[in-house]
Amino acid sequence: MFTSNPFAGLLASVPPSAMQTYVILMIVLVASGTLFDIIHKGSARYFFENWRKSNRKAAKSVGGGEMVSIAIKTGVVDVLTSGEFCNMRRRIAHLLTMYGFVIYVVTTVLMVFCYPTSATVTPAIVPQLWWIGGLMLCVGGYWFWFFIRVDVAAEGNTPLRVIHADLFILSLLASVTLGLIWAFVQVRGGAGASVLFGLYIIATTVLFGSVPWSKFAHMFFKPAAAFEKRVSKANGTAENLPTLSRDDPEQQKRHSMELLQNAPMDMGLGIKREPPHHY
Repeated sequence: MFTSNPFAGLLASVPPSAMQTYVILMIVLVASGTLFDIIHKGSARYFFENWRKSNRKAAKSVGGGEMVSIAIKTGVVDVLTSGEFCNMRRRIAHLLTMYGFVIYVVTTVLMVFCYPTSATVTPAIVPQLWWIGGLMLCVGGYWFWFFIRVDVAAEGNTPLRVIHADLFILSLLASVTLGLIWAFVQVRGGAGASVLFGLYIIATTVLFGSVPWSKFAHMFFKPAAAFEKRVSKANGTAENLPTLSRDDPEQQKRHSMELLQNAPMDMGLGIKREPPHHY
């Protein structure tokens, strides 16, 4: 089952060209939705204005070699290993979801475009990776949804509480979960495969079609923001924020003590403050 291409079994009801057209349409939706999101929210304008301000106020210049080093560090730390998450549980969940999504999408495209029918034999490793990617995403996504979300872990709200900001994670989990269930039923020849496939397509369309209203677009300009932040620290502006040296533990200790002394212990609610678990 895990070595079979589920999309090749659609030939009787859905021609390969239709699936390929659908995938291309989803790519167009992501590209156009991201562009709309950046223009509507002014993310690109804010980024370049911040970049210009940082260069004007720079206490020191950043050379080409240092800039390359910063770019590499941004790619390795902030992008590939999600180094911005200090909480290890949140970091692992994010990495499982991110890499699972990448593997899942890439293998989906391979199976739809390179091995669309049973006449073109799909290498066993491709559907195996598709299943692994989907399961990784589900583990990371459901772990985040039920146990790590801020309003669940820190505020004590029910995991079933849904707000507008949850559109991305819910549509992502729905799409991949339905895709895996459909593939299981499809390969085994069970009843209801057509209904599950229809639900899978609906959830996937919501995922990629709702880019302007979800957090999907942030994965594209987040690396640029992380790079700009590192450059601003290197040239001395630090985005006009105070900085703490990681090499000076005494400075960090003093700063932590100041925060604890100045923060109200009951937050005005008569409830003792608890240390945050979601950062």
